Amino acid sequence: MARCACIDIGSNTTRLLVVEGDVPRPRELRSEREFTRLGSAREATGRIGADKIAEVAAIVARQVAVARELDVSRLRIVATSAIRGAPDAPAMRAAIAERCAAPLEILSGEQEARLAFNGAVGMLAAPPSGEIGVIDVGGGSTELVVGSAAGGVTWSVSLPLGSAVVTDRHLRGDPPSAIELAALRGVLADAFSGVDAPQTATAYAVGGSATSLQRLLGRDLHRDALSRGLTTLVSRPAAQVALALGLHAERARLLPAGLLLLDAAARSLQAPLRLAGGGLREGIVLEQLADIEASHGDHTTDAVA
Repeated sequence: MARCACIDIGSNTTRLLVVEGDVPRPRELRSEREFTRLGSAREATGRIGADKIAEVAAIVARQVAVARELDVSRLRIVATSAIRGAPDAPAMRAAIAERCAAPLEILSGEQEARLAFNGAVGMLAAPPSGEIGVIDVGGGSTELVVGSAAGGVTWSVSLPLGSAVVTDRHLRGDPPSAIELAALRGVLADAFSGVDAPQTATAYAVGGSATSLQRLLGRDLHRDALSRGLTTLVSRPAAQVALALGLHAERARLLPAGLLLLDAAARSLQAPLRLAGGGLREGIVLEQLADIEASHGDHTTDAVA
């Protein structure tokens, strides 16, 4: 049975996912996460920095070792907006190649959007017909994607606003003040005002913020629920929120910004928002498994011929 793995270097976390099985419903064997706040490290100078490169490369090397111990046949190491555009991105590539004997792929915004959509829709037990929206709020960027289960992505946009970027720039208080929150709503309204998204009947949220909000709101992230959730999140310091919800303290600190980004993106799609069961990493492993199945099919055809 095929085993595949993905390591995703994001703006907030570096994550490992290992799965086994077949398309469309593989079984998760291992999932790990390390907070690195790469995006915040870039805020001051625009560079990742030698110390952060060494830290992330060591984390990736450990996760690669875990994946190889599980005897995966395919492994992809990808990076998103945290590294995309950084002047020292080549140094990160070199460090990972040296530590892991594997290449680092730096995804474009379009690739990130497509993989997040495929992971979200591909992991649904019964994808809806018609146009589907997917919102992926990461630490350094937010992707809005529209497409269908049958035809794939037909429209997407990537905005350089994520939970880490927004928190570092606009939500300095812990908890954030009412003035900070109101100002951020205005910033996000301006940023999303130019997004002319196709209208969809339904939309799904993916990414760390959306997954963490499930502990507070469940899977339905409609506007009233998001409003109630924000009130809860900003009623006390992040450390207390983290303890109450069983979250990492870093994640709790970023959640108000992630929630407001989800709300602004959902307003652009004008569709009720639900939590999806998959995202970028699932999109990558589903792609790997489909490629393995196709190659086995080709071999079978050649043998018969």
